Amino acid sequence: MNEKNNAPSDFAESEEATNKNQNKNTNFIAELQSEIQGIEKSFEENKTNSQSEIGLFKVQTANDWIEQAKARPIPKMLFSEFWHEGEVSILFVDTNLGKSILAVQIADSISQGIPVPGFKCEAQTQKVLYFDFELTDKQFQNRYSIDYENPYFFSNNLFRVEINSESDIPENTTFEDFLNKSIESAIIKTGAKCLVIDNLTYLRSETEKAKDALPLMKQLKALKNKYNLSLLILAHTPKRDLSKPITRNDLQGSKMLINFCDSCFAIGESFTDKSIRYLKMIKARNTEHIYDADNIIECQIFKPHNFLLFEFLNFGRESTHLKVFSDKDKDALENQVVELIKSEPDLSSYAIAKKLCQDESKFPSFKVKVTRIVNKHSQKK
Repeated sequence: MNEKNNAPSDFAESEEATNKNQNKNTNFIAELQSEIQGIEKSFEENKTNSQSEIGLFKVQTANDWIEQAKARPIPKMLFSEFWHEGEVSILFVDTNLGKSILAVQIADSISQGIPVPGFKCEAQTQKVLYFDFELTDKQFQNRYSIDYENPYFFSNNLFRVEINSESDIPENTTFEDFLNKSIESAIIKTGAKCLVIDNLTYLRSETEKAKDALPLMKQLKALKNKYNLSLLILAHTPKRDLSKPITRNDLQGSKMLINFCDSCFAIGESFTDKSIRYLKMIKARNTEHIYDADNIIECQIFKPHNFLLFEFLNFGRESTHLKVFSDKDKDALENQVVELIKSEPDLSSYAIAKKLCQDESKFPSFKVKVTRIVNKHSQKK
């Protein structure tokens, strides 16, 4: 009887003990959650202090940027100091001076991990995509064979790409957009890390205009960053004055293209010896400006067997390869100006220069020369 009377009391004590334990557990969990939240808050504050994203920007201390960069490898040379890994590089030159010859030679070098003789290649063997928008397959065969026989054997790491004339562009898609998507697909399929694009005019129709050059370079940089690529882009120069050194102003669409590329170099033609070409550095970010006007690299185009190539000759000065106006040239121009003045006395200096100048790109400097001759002739009267 007494046991039955004590049962409710024992139950109550048991329930009270259970509630106390639950409260302890609840308090422990709350304290634990509070501690976790404190740790998370501290972590977020530290993260905010070291790096934060503000609109388009990633912001962190200069020291943190250096620590972050330590994890990435030092860029290696692909073609001496002219082109390093991870760079968008531009090679520009006037028509028919051998830019494609040199570009294929560089691509072949990287695909084998063997330097071009006279130059340096520090990088390991890499897969290369060569977008050839210049030559037909037959023309390519001719350059790398002996009379279409005994072809040169390229590494299987080198892939040549050309436009498929039978492909259909999807509806509501421009040629340029389809081209960009196709380039990206080729990168993914081959696993290539180096791209050579020959040449720039096929990627955008009007590269000389800033509004067209800007989206082009953004697109190429986006591909480079997305797939960790190295890009060599071939470009044309307008007809240039061979009496003047090559500068960044000789590149078509120069302002935007130069700003957005990492490095840039050019091929020049020797006026004193038409068989000689020279390489000149125009822009560099990963190295000193080594190959300037006082230290160009002289080469000649040569085909020793079944491979058309640039053969290293020597180092030199650009001034020795530039056109020099002789007294004979000056006298000939002066005679032409004087004859026009005699036959058409009312012609202005500008009009005379327009009549005599055959190259529009040279007109500004040509007009100055003509004006001096006209003024000299007027003083003699």
